[in-house]
Amino acid sequence: MSQQQPSPSQENPGQPQDDTTHFGFRTVEASKKAGQVAEVFHSVAGKYDLMNDLMSMGIHRLWKRFTIELSGVRPGHRVLDIAGGTGDLTMKFSDLVGPSGQVILADINASMLQVGRGRLTDRGYAGNIEYVQADAEHLPFPDNHFNAVSIAFGLRNVTDKDQALRDMARVLKPGGKLMVLEFSKPTNPLLSKVYDTYSFNALPLMGQLIAGDSSSYQYLAESIRMHPDQETLKGMMENAGLVNCKYHNMTGGIVALHVGIKP
Repeated sequence: MSQQQPSPSQENPGQPQDDTTHFGFRTVEASKKAGQVAEVFHSVAGKYDLMNDLMSMGIHRLWKRFTIELSGVRPGHRVLDIAGGTGDLTMKFSDLVGPSGQVILADINASMLQVGRGRLTDRGYAGNIEYVQADAEHLPFPDNHFNAVSIAFGLRNVTDKDQALRDMARVLKPGGKLMVLEFSKPTNPLLSKVYDTYSFNALPLMGQLIAGDSSSYQYLAESIRMHPDQETLKGMMENAGLVNCKYHNMTGGIVALHVGIKP
């Protein structure tokens, strides 16, 4: 499969221009992106965990473990896991906050939320977890409510990332921490070329063979490429009102964990 390149109008991975935005390498009406992303995740929800393990060769578990370690979440805390999907981070947060705390698994996609709820229920998680279908740009929670907010591999699918970051900052308590775990830009040019080849050839092929859906994983590869790089995202978090913003590159920058604090 040949690698497509974005047009010049798509090279800026920031926010929508006028009433359009990017969906992978395609330009679409901003009002339609959420629905198109929803179709992708409706399609892959049933095989999501299996594909994560195959695509990352299991390394995604280490990325998420590092996120948990840096979260500072303690017993009694209130945590929001946005785009929580099948609940990997929610499970760990649930263990940390204990019976006196609360974790909300939020996802805009009903299919992913259903899979996550079923998975966590099957594993005996119940008392301190709630499930909310929510849009990251318009979170249905009060100001200054959470000790920590996380979004793992979900920000790149959001139409207006700046608005989403502002709303995440809004619902954090002063001193609360936002953690954004996302695919990013490899720091080594050779690794970047290898990663491109893998992303645009192996991912759609695995998607077709395992999930019966190559186009959704073609979108995945394209959405990674269109996501802001490390420094750009750090600046966006600062513009959203967060301080002490830092990022930690993992696996050569293929993934980065960005952390910011609400003053």
